Amino acid sequence: MATAPVKVFGPPLSTAVSRVLVCLLEKDVPFQLVPISMAKGEHKKPDYLKLQPFGQVPAFQDDDITLFESRAICRYIAEKYANKGTTGLYGTNPLVKASIDQWLEAESQSFNPPSSILTFQLVFAPRMKLKQDEALIKQNEAKLVKVLDVYENRLGSSRYLAGDEFTMADLSHLPNTQFLVEKTDRAELFTSRKNVGRWWTEISTRPSWKKVVEMQNV
Repeated sequence: MATAPVKVFGPPLSTAVSRVLVCLLEKDVPFQLVPISMAKGEHKKPDYLKLQPFGQVPAFQDDDITLFESRAICRYIAEKYANKGTTGLYGTNPLVKASIDQWLEAESQSFNPPSSILTFQLVFAPRMKLKQDEALIKQNEAKLVKVLDVYENRLGSSRYLAGDEFTMADLSHLPNTQFLVEKTDRAELFTSRKNVGRWWTEISTRPSWKKVVEMQNV
């Protein structure tokens, strides 16, 4: 009896949803993408709130297991399907996992906050006909510059953030960076830095991420 594919609930344009999708593609795990229209408020309906109590995306189902929060979902996928696809995505020993986790924390705590604000202000606010907050943009650009300076130094001695192999630490940076490099005039924040620029070219041209971008552009 064939196992039902895992389900991911949410739009691929969501940075959190796209993080889960690229992880599934890296691990070669079949999945079903279940559209959730946030414009129609489907993420606040009772049936969806049973999957995601905070009414956000993504929600994730694997048989009788339900998860939310994209990084936790990615860790679960990488652990459960450890021998499929990109096998070292979440490391193969405790030391490597610790290195991946520390850079995932850096992404979550230091990179994601300013890059998410910039993504919303520079990409989505204009689409939603909302006024951009120039002071907020300037403040968060300065924060992101400091983070990228740390990355530039790290990537001068390491091919990827957690070592010489592509891992979830790199994968988690794909969604927001894609928007900032491809959809705004702030690409030079990444491309002007030799090591960060090289790293971005390597991770963004992986077949898994190209597939996610195709899904976003449908």
